[in-house]
Amino acid sequence: MINKTFPITEKLLSHILSAMQTMLDLLNRESENLVLRSDPHALSNIVSNKRELVSLLEDYTKQLDQILATEKLSANHQGIYQYLEKAQSAGINIGDTRSCWSSITALSKKCRSLNEQNGASIDLLSRHTQRAIQLLKGKSQQSATYGPDGNTKSQVFSHTMISV
Repeated sequence: MINKTFPITEKLLSHILSAMQTMLDLLNRESENLVLRSDPHALSNIVSNKRELVSLLEDYTKQLDQILATEKLSANHQGIYQYLEKAQSAGINIGDTRSCWSSITALSKKCRSLNEQNGASIDLLSRHTQRAIQLLKGKSQQSATYGPDGNTKSQVFSHTMISV
């Protein structure tokens, strides 16, 4: 059975690798846009492209999971390694495919890390924006901090920049 599924797997992993490289490029562009605080429409387009790419990657993952299931292997990293070992035992040259999987794994880690950094940047920018809006509107904001004794203290800030 692996002789029939391996060419499909090889092509599928190639598509996944290409999509992961595109995702890394999008995440890098997103990061640059966040740092430069450039055009919000550009950022919106990047987010839209990321969503489409995530959907495509989910489809690829489902297909890969189905292939692993036909070989009675688990749908995880260990299952992929077992699949490759099984293919190699069947006399199939897996060198390029193993390299492709290693690249996918490395890109996945880079994408996860960069996505987390971008998320933290977005959160920080959002908090700054919310604080600025609250200051402009004259609404108080509570801040929870720790005192010298380790107990939580709430402080109310109500500095109005302008009155509306």
